[in-house]
Amino acid sequence: MAYRIYLVDDDKFLLDLYMVKFKNAGHEVTAFNSGQEFLTAVRKEGAVAPDAVLLDIIMPGVGGFEVLEALRKENLIPKSKIIILSNQGLDADIEKAKQFNIDGYIVKASAIPSEVLTETLRIIGTAAPTT
Repeated sequence: MAYRIYLVDDDKFLLDLYMVKFKNAGHEVTAFNSGQEFLTAVRKEGAVAPDAVLLDIIMPGVGGFEVLEALRKENLIPKSKIIILSNQGLDADIEKAKQFNIDGYIVKASAIPSEVLTETLRIIGTAAPTT
């Protein structure tokens, strides 16, 4: 089954890397270079919700925690799985993210792209796809 995946990261190299990995596995992928760009897209009337969002924490401007706060306060894409994909692997960061009811947390430095793909699909598989 093909899923709709949104990637939110300011690192163009990593965005491209993960886009290729997910597209080659048959999934529809949209990349956002900033938290603000992502929020603008999901706030648009009639915006299609993704099955999953892979969200970096440390980004210039609107960071990942601010994105999480907006998603929850505004009830944006409530059925989408939210997965943090960050190099911030400290327990304090993970605990802070969990307060926003995230569905997964992947530390970039500890996971190769195929593992990110596998974990994302595992997390999505715990619920019906959003359409």
